[in-house]
Amino acid sequence: MIGRLRGLLAEIGEEEAVIDCGGVGYVVRLGAKTLSRLPALGDDVTLQVESQWSESQGLRLSGFLTREEKQAFVALHSIQGVGPKAAMAVLDVLSPADLAQAVAREDKSAVGRANGVGPKLALRIITELKGKSLGASLNIASPGAAPLAPAAPSISGEATAALMGLGVNEGLARRAVDLALLRLGDDAPLAELIRAALQETTR
Repeated sequence: MIGRLRGLLAEIGEEEAVIDCGGVGYVVRLGAKTLSRLPALGDDVTLQVESQWSESQGLRLSGFLTREEKQAFVALHSIQGVGPKAAMAVLDVLSPADLAQAVAREDKSAVGRANGVGPKLALRIITELKGKSLGASLNIASPGAAPLAPAAPSISGEATAALMGLGVNEGLARRAVDLALLRLGDDAPLAELIRAALQETTR
């Protein structure tokens, strides 16, 4: 199965993009929020990918710019009645952190803002995600548990914020940090990660 793609952004459609990896074009389904954060055509892009196989459609790839978004998608898609399109729609209106907070507050109206997610499905999502993890530092409190403490910022989030503070736009900053993490590894010191990410923004 394919877990990540890095290549040139060859085409952008209404719900998908084509990533050229060494001359092979991979069609990747993307949410509206992810599509809006893609670089320009012909630029490098790295996507976290969730692969799905079905008899009728064969291999389908869903893409995300962060690991947290991919993990939240997997958690949503595991719920009965939540297909890939509905899972993408939820992540279009709620970031993984916002989704975790909505579930902890049992705020089904927030989840129900997603296109194609009605009140019953929103309630099912809230119920089934209780106590689960949507990614690093995004564990959801179970009913009766102590209130969630604010999640500690991830190293990628801190590096992204640092780049934005230097005038780099959010989309480019996130992509640069992701690329730098791929090169240095998740255990890289923050200062070194920021320097490497800055180098990525000039390539």
